[in-house]
Amino acid sequence: MAVFADDFQTIRPLAERDNTNIVHWSEFDRGGHFAALEVPELLVDDLRVFFARTA
Repeated sequence: MAVFADDFQTIRPLAERDNTNIVHWSEFDRGGHFAALEVPELLVDDLRVFFARTA
């Protein structure tokens, strides 16, 4: 899960309530709902970290 500063901030309690196997959680101080357009470098770096951990 990647949470960006200008997006929905109260997602963690809901995610933890409904999912028992969250393996990656990131929070960023920039970006929003359209993070791929707003801060693509943060999103790509986070995806790289996630896939490196699961490989």
